[in-house]
Amino acid sequence: MTFLAITLVLGSGFLHSIWNLFTKRSLDKNAFLWFCQLAAFLIFLPWTIMEWDAIQFTSTAGWIVLASMILHGLYMVLLAATYSIGDLSQVYPIMRGTSPLLVPLLGVTLLNEYLSIYGWIGILTIVVGIALLSNIKIRSKTSSLKAPLMALSVGICIAGYIIVDKIALDYVPAVVLNEAAHLGGLLALSWIAFRSQGMRKELRINWKVVLLGGLIAPGGYLLFLYAVTLAPVSQLAPIREIGTVFGTMMGIFILREQQGIRRMLTSILITVGVIILGVWG
Repeated sequence: MTFLAITLVLGSGFLHSIWNLFTKRSLDKNAFLWFCQLAAFLIFLPWTIMEWDAIQFTSTAGWIVLASMILHGLYMVLLAATYSIGDLSQVYPIMRGTSPLLVPLLGVTLLNEYLSIYGWIGILTIVVGIALLSNIKIRSKTSSLKAPLMALSVGICIAGYIIVDKIALDYVPAVVLNEAAHLGGLLALSWIAFRSQGMRKELRINWKVVLLGGLIAPGGYLLFLYAVTLAPVSQLAPIREIGTVFGTMMGIFILREQQGIRRMLTSILITVGVIILGVWG
């Protein structure tokens, strides 16, 4: 695995955690994400047009890109619903922790990729750390599994679109694929967002954050898409989940969530797993 690929993925994870912080702090999650998708679509449209000639127009490419749009659209809808009921420090680790388990399994079984025993140890370490960080209390009478289950469904979508997008890169440039994802998110969120009646207020209060989110969210994913052209997705996808640590730190110092020493230690455990996977995976 190249140093450049790892650097791109770490940057991707950091940008992703910032964007999720913005989403959690927004007033109307559906409206905020809709505006972010629109901003991203418009910002990257000129670049997409420049890359249009590089697309391989086949029926296979069309179906794969369509599948990517559907998965990204579903991801946006579920993400808005999850952040409407769950805390950043709980649901974000679950969302980001699901794909390190699923993506390597799919990468090895579907894409004929290879993962060493150390790679599997690293993945297991990451998953255990994120599980501890999630702080799910099954036996607690006051806790609810609704938010964790919603976050799990988001994680499944993430694993799905990562694999589909990896395949789609054989047919379309990364920026074109990302633009299709924005369109999928726009279409999926439109009905819910416009019915919420919070569009004007969200834009009036958070328009600067919307523009920033429209830049860093796709920018972060583009870094990841370019990274997977340099190294196996089964190794890179788990490394991107170091964004979980970034998100946890933001919850502690920005949102003032009560995390405690346990969350700091589990963040270190995740980092150890990332290092094992990145160096020996």
